[in-house]
Amino acid sequence: MNLEKCNICPRNCGIDRTKGIGYCKCNDKIKIALASIHRYEEPCISGENGSGTVFFSHCNLNCIYCQNYEISQQGKGREITIGELAHIFLKQQAKGVHNINLVTPTAYAKQIKEALIIAKKEGLSIPVIYNTNGYENIETLKELEGLIDIYLPDLKYYSNELSKKYSKVDKYFEIATEAIQEMDRQVGRPIFNENGMIQKGVIIRHLVLPNHLQNTKHILKWIKENMPEGTYVSVMVQYFPTYQAKEEESLNRKLTKKEYQEIENYLYTLKLENGYMQELGEHEEEYVPNFDLSIEN
Repeated sequence: MNLEKCNICPRNCGIDRTKGIGYCKCNDKIKIALASIHRYEEPCISGENGSGTVFFSHCNLNCIYCQNYEISQQGKGREITIGELAHIFLKQQAKGVHNINLVTPTAYAKQIKEALIIAKKEGLSIPVIYNTNGYENIETLKELEGLIDIYLPDLKYYSNELSKKYSKVDKYFEIATEAIQEMDRQVGRPIFNENGMIQKGVIIRHLVLPNHLQNTKHILKWIKENMPEGTYVSVMVQYFPTYQAKEEESLNRKLTKKEYQEIENYLYTLKLENGYMQELGEHEEEYVPNFDLSIEN
C-alpha cells in the first residue's frame, strides 16, 4: 500500500498523495465525517447495542445515486491523525457496541491498518468490519489479513455498461468478484456468537435498482453458482432517488411492490437461504445519517 505512488485501489492512479490528491480526492490524511453508534445495519451487526461506525470521506467510485453523496462525492468531513482514529475505535468499544464498522474505508486502508495495530495493542477486542463498495485491490486486502474480522462488500453491477453509466468505473464486476473471493478466503462463512452477533465472515450486499431487475438476478445467480454453499447475502431495497439520480429517468423513483416481489420470488427460486432481504419501506431518506462531523461521546 503505497501513498507516494498510490496503488491502494483498482484505479491505480499512481498519484503521490503526500503532495496531491488521487482520483478519490484523498491526500495522505485521514478524513472522516462521523463516528457514531449505528442501529440500521443487518440484525447480526447492529444487534441491541448498535454498530460502532466510522464514516470515511471520499470514495473511489462516483455513484450518481449515492445516499451518502455529501461525504463520498462532496468530501464533507474533517481530518484526523492515525492516533486519533485508534482512539475512536477504543472509545466506540467502551460504549459497548458490537463491532467497529469502517464505512467506505478503501482509500484509507494504509492508515486504517496502522490505527488498528495501535488499537489492538491497547485493548481493542471486538470484531472489525470492512464495509466497502467492493471495488478493491486484492493486494490491499491481503495486507489487511488478520486485522479484519468481517467483510461487508457491495456487489453492485453485473453489467459493465451499468457500472460505467452509474458509477464511472470499468470492469467493476470482474474486479469486485475477485475481491469478494479473496475476502472469503480470509474469513470464510459467517460465525455468530450465542446472541446471534456476527464475529467473523463475509456478507455480500446488493442494492436493487429500479428498472434493473435483470442486473440483480445476474448478481444473485453468480453468488449461488460461484460462492461456497452457505454464503450470506443481504438484498437491500432501500433505494431512493438522490444526488444526480433525480435527473436520470431510469433511476428517478423507488422500487415498486411488483419489483420487490419479483426479486423475493427469484431468491426463493435460487434457494439462497442464508442472509437478509429488507422490507420495502416508505421513508428510506430518514435513515441517512446526519454527517455533522461529530464523534459521539
